[in-house]
Amino acid sequence: MTARVAVVVLDACGVGALPDAADYGDAGSDTLPHVALAVGGLNLPNLGRLGLGNITKILGVPAASAPAVHGRLHPLGPGKDSTTGHWELMGAVTPAPLPTYPGGFPPDVVARIEQVSGHTFCCNRPYSGTAVIDDFGEHHLQTGELILYTSADSVLQIAAHDEILPEPELHAVCEAIRGVMVGEHAVGRVIARPFTGRPGAFERTTGRRDFSVDPPSRTYLDELHDDRVPVHSVGKVHDLFAGHGIDVAHKGKTNEQALGATTDLLRTLERGLIFTNLVETDQLYGHRKDVEGFHAALREIDEAVGEWVRLLRPEDLLILTADHGVDPDTDHSDHTREYVPLLAVYADGDAHRHDGPMADVGATVLQWLTGREVPEIPGAPITGGGFSAADALSAIPPA
Repeated sequence: MTARVAVVVLDACGVGALPDAADYGDAGSDTLPHVALAVGGLNLPNLGRLGLGNITKILGVPAASAPAVHGRLHPLGPGKDSTTGHWELMGAVTPAPLPTYPGGFPPDVVARIEQVSGHTFCCNRPYSGTAVIDDFGEHHLQTGELILYTSADSVLQIAAHDEILPEPELHAVCEAIRGVMVGEHAVGRVIARPFTGRPGAFERTTGRRDFSVDPPSRTYLDELHDDRVPVHSVGKVHDLFAGHGIDVAHKGKTNEQALGATTDLLRTLERGLIFTNLVETDQLYGHRKDVEGFHAALREIDEAVGEWVRLLRPEDLLILTADHGVDPDTDHSDHTREYVPLLAVYADGDAHRHDGPMADVGATVLQWLTGREVPEIPGAPITGGGFSAADALSAIPPA
């Protein structure tokens, strides 16, 4: 088969609070509509034509008269972070929440990571990634202690200045720590956070690297890999799955890199899956409640979507979705427990609404690329016809 599928995750672009959102402190969360209200309306013509405004009411994005397949997807398990969100899209549901550390890491964990890394640490509390280097960076430079911090997510993060610990050494430290964060402390991700600069002007570099815990079960990526269907990841997808089921990993530390890599793959790849994460709506703008930056990132994505639709072949499928929310209206700066959007562009059929579990994405990908289903993995293929690439070409103006 020469079919191709591109699954693109617009990180943190949630579309409404899940029924249990209040349990996470996220009652009323609604990321994209709230960003739209904050900026006076979103300007997203291509996503609008595909039906983003048909999913939910978003200021500036009216409902399309002939949308793509559209709807809202929900997780089957707990959590609201990138790791579990991406796992859910590919059919892996974590049976229990991954461990979090609102009071910092306990002494036995700190002792364990000091022993395996050969370093001592400062901070050890939940912190903003940019604020933590402002507040502890000078101390780090003076003492050599690495900056240990976490967030509301299941993460252990280590920040280090490149003069104290160059990126390759920081990556090695985090990989060693990943090896001992097991059992009850099997944190979702150990994240290397290199930075540079001088006090008062510290800046994080693009050398971030995530060391994820293995998925809790078999995923649709594993199924594709076993069927020898090429799987290309773009951005942090490879790290979130700890490399499982992925054949080729493409850089995507920034949206510019990830958008470019995805476009290049759609121009050149003959068959297989492209699985992309676009990180900046989360990492740069969502956590910082920078709604103007969020909107600007969405507009860049929107422009790329127009190009991607024009690159689709009759046998191709494009799925746009998200992994969680990060609502600027909440009283915290962490992820929010939300539905995620679904927009699916493919040939032959009538558009329809599809609401269901996030695992439907992976099930659809597997059926599209192999013609088979796996009852043992959650999710079911999107059914009932689709939105033709020919219609999309006519709906989206030429570049």
